[in-house]
Amino acid sequence: MKRAVYPGSFDPVTNGHLDIIERAAVLFDEVIVAVARNRAKHALFSVAERLEMLREVTGSLVNVKVDAFDGLTVRYAKAQGAQVIIRGLRVLSDFENEMMMALMNRNQEPTIDTIFLMTSKDHAFLSSSAVKELASLGGDISALVPPEVARQLAARVQGGGLSRWP
Repeated sequence: MKRAVYPGSFDPVTNGHLDIIERAAVLFDEVIVAVARNRAKHALFSVAERLEMLREVTGSLVNVKVDAFDGLTVRYAKAQGAQVIIRGLRVLSDFENEMMMALMNRNQEPTIDTIFLMTSKDHAFLSSSAVKELASLGGDISALVPPEVARQLAARVQGGGLSRWP
């Protein structure tokens, strides 16, 4: 069985993330979308909320599992029996950092490869940070995130939750 891990913060999940998840689900027998717990980052949504949103938007993909992890991605991938780590690329500037990380992961665990998937041109400008900023300023995010995520962001904006986001 070919198993892949697609790690990220997914704070929140965007249509760009979903594009990568859907395409990876076609390529692999199982895709684990793994929310990284990073205490150094100031996330807008809790890990539990991000897991819930991801489960909601990937529910129709029978070979996609959603999970959370601490520590090194490559160790998590190995513990899950994955052969591949998936990373999405939007623009050329993403490639340099992702390439260095892929080489570091390969150094730590030579049996796990990294595969880069280019996002579709419609999502190349899209990032979770940009979505949060746009939402905090009252912009229309309906074309940028799944409807379930847009509702959660709207609730957070109305509840003043975005003021906690740095």
